Amino acid sequence: MVLEGVSPRAALPVGLLALVPLAWYALGSSPVAGIVSAINVLLVLSCLYVAFSPVDDPHDHPPGGTSS
Repeated sequence: MVLEGVSPRAALPVGLLALVPLAWYALGSSPVAGIVSAINVLLVLSCLYVAFSPVDDPHDHPPGGTSS
């Protein structure tokens, strides 16, 4: 399977699997550390989702951002 062909929506559940070892970590340490770690994982996943989502064609807009 070619990784370039995987859409962000298909890769998101794989990234959410990172919450499984995080839950194990949270059970072994303080709950605050688990919550902070979960927030960090979700922030990274959301940034990757935005970064790898498709963008509009830049040729659809006129140069300079003005319409004529």
